[in-house]
Amino acid sequence: MAKLYFRYGAMGSGKTAQLLQVAFNYKERGMSVAVMKPKLDTKSGEKISTRIGIEREIDYLIKSEDNLYSVISNEFKNVDCILIDEAQFLECNQVDDLMKVTTELEIPVICYGLRTNFLTSGFSGSTRLLEIAHTIEELKTICKCGKKAIFNARYKNDVIVKEGDSIIIDNNSTIKYVSLCPSCYRKEMNKK
Repeated sequence: MAKLYFRYGAMGSGKTAQLLQVAFNYKERGMSVAVMKPKLDTKSGEKISTRIGIEREIDYLIKSEDNLYSVISNEFKNVDCILIDEAQFLECNQVDDLMKVTTELEIPVICYGLRTNFLTSGFSGSTRLLEIAHTIEELKTICKCGKKAIFNARYKNDVIVKEGDSIIIDNNSTIKYVSLCPSCYRKEMNKK
């Protein structure tokens, strides 16, 4: 039985690197994958790339209006696995489409993404994945203090941001995201 997987973690936990490793493993075994990401993620254009320098062309750029069941059943029904980066940017109905892919087309789907935004609120795609995925796995990273980081703080010009749009892609060099543990996150947010 094919499953819908959600592998989430704070920034810097190696989500994209793991996705690329999974893609490599399938290819090494003579199998095929389709790598996708939402169009909203503009960081690397039509590639996915890691902070450590590994990158790969994507096979499909997901638009917010796409019916992913139709896209996959028409263009990718013969692949052995679907891999999706930045899954937090998916629409709820697209996550439902992915569940349908696993149950009707019997293609495993592995989604990688953030659980929450910089204000610790859930992204719609991540929330829906947490609700319906067959398997949920946390990828871990550490805070500057050495504890497990679970939150993503946004900084602009090295000052923590306490309000604003939920989504700002970090193409802008004045914006950066830092993974923090709950204690360090609260300390940063309470600074005046």
